[in-house]
Amino acid sequence: MAQLWGGRFTKETDQLVYNFNASISFDQKFYKQDITGSKAHVKMLAAQGILTEAERDQILEGLDGILRDVESGTLKITDKYEDIHSFVEANLIDRIGDAGKKLHTGRSRNDQVALDMKLYTRDEIGEIDKLLKKLLETLLGIMEENIETYMPGFTHLQKAQPITLAHHFGAYFEMFKRDRQRLADIYKRMNLCPLGSGALAGTTYPLDREMTAQLLGFDGPTLNSMDSVSDRDYLIELLSAMSTIMMHLSRFCEEIILWNSNEYRFVEIDDAYSTGSSIMPQKKNPDIAELVRGKTGRVYGALTSMLTTMKGIPLAYNKDMQEDKELTFDAIDTVKGCIALFTGMVSTMSFRKDVMEKSAKNGFTNATDAADYLVNHGVPFRDAHGIVGRLVLLCIDRGIALDDLTLEEYKEISPVFEEDIYEAISLKTCVEKRLTIGAPGAEAMKKVIMLEKKYLEEAENL
Repeated sequence: MAQLWGGRFTKETDQLVYNFNASISFDQKFYKQDITGSKAHVKMLAAQGILTEAERDQILEGLDGILRDVESGTLKITDKYEDIHSFVEANLIDRIGDAGKKLHTGRSRNDQVALDMKLYTRDEIGEIDKLLKKLLETLLGIMEENIETYMPGFTHLQKAQPITLAHHFGAYFEMFKRDRQRLADIYKRMNLCPLGSGALAGTTYPLDREMTAQLLGFDGPTLNSMDSVSDRDYLIELLSAMSTIMMHLSRFCEEIILWNSNEYRFVEIDDAYSTGSSIMPQKKNPDIAELVRGKTGRVYGALTSMLTTMKGIPLAYNKDMQEDKELTFDAIDTVKGCIALFTGMVSTMSFRKDVMEKSAKNGFTNATDAADYLVNHGVPFRDAHGIVGRLVLLCIDRGIALDDLTLEEYKEISPVFEEDIYEAISLKTCVEKRLTIGAPGAEAMKKVIMLEKKYLEEAENL
């Protein structure tokens, strides 16, 4: 058993206790961050005269060798070690001798693991941000190609008013844009370095925490050592942000699943992102969309577990906090996989524009525009609402659309109608007269797309 403690103990830890306590099976995930943090710590110790330059160079060379060997596969991380910190330190001592025993000077596992987790999380936030940016670029491309692809807009899953596919996808663009902004906010708030906080009360060594923070790309050191080693707010914030990402993906997937059904037939998912049935040869199932929708609960579960773990913990560090890693690692991997797969599915999906347009025409989505026509001809809106309601009932009885009524039939219900009613309720007119920014009209959408392009060009990568 390779561990970083034991001097005051008189007998070996029970093997079951050791296994239960050990974290090497999952915290090996940040071997790179542990070595990076150790290198910065050693450079600072030497700059402060706590280590000699020769000791510094010897330790740095040993740490670089461990990193190379782990990444090449010649050095295996095994359960012989309690955690990733003991793995690195034990191997360093084996390689360079007594100088390696000085690595942990002025440092506790508490501030060390807090640092490793922050470094790892910071890196992963950047990766999620890149995936979201690629998704946004994909959505923007679809929007540009479908400014005049007409479809029904829905409320309560009932056809409401005509919109465009660009407008519909633009709504999700806004959602994922806010997701990126949330990640940037978390990144900024968490970017303070806990190293140097010790177990909870700092250290008597003359550490230069500002130097360490700068070497590791932080904005500065944390300002309270007890909070530094017990803070997991940034993980709760990240899990919350990832839950929101998954909620947005799940909503989008739900619509794609509906649109892909025989009843809608708005889209066809590419074969590469579909599966078949073991018994029904005609089936083509939207399994990727369904799995993304299903995995949303998994990420929600991680957030709930993390909040529950932290809710009763007194200051400062407690072993309960070891539970933060597996939850967060799994949630991060799940979110990254779902964004990547969803982007691939959407980018290869084909749209049945004729079916969408026909659905909009046959769903009375132009009824509001018929009422507006009457209002523009002097009819009070409440009266216009009732007149068009009667027209809709007539169409339902006859199984036709508003566009199919004759002018005489219009006039039987209201003499105000004239020949120009057909132009007023055409899909193109209904959509294109909505010109204000944020509306589905082509000119409005072109302005939005221009602004979204500017956002993608100017928003910094994390």
